[in-house]
Amino acid sequence: MRCPLLNLFTKCSCCGWVICAFCVQLTIVVIAIAFGGLIAWKPKKVIDIQIALYRPFNWKIGPISMDKEIRNTRIMGLAVLVLGIVSLGYILLK
Repeated sequence: MRCPLLNLFTKCSCCGWVICAFCVQLTIVVIAIAFGGLIAWKPKKVIDIQIALYRPFNWKIGPISMDKEIRNTRIMGLAVLVLGIVSLGYILLK
């Protein structure tokens, strides 16, 4: 069985100013894993950031039930994290 991490560098065909599709996919997956982990780990902070981003547009948003919003945000973060890990496995083993 071949090690996917050692095979990682042979799959990359970037040269000069041209970035290969493999590196673009890998970058998107790593960003998805990072955001999924952040959302699952600190859902209250993510909700506060969203509220702060809407404030300059003079929009006042807030959840009806903060407990439900935190739970749903954590579930969404875990889903993004799992999909990112599955996608990483698919990319490396492809």
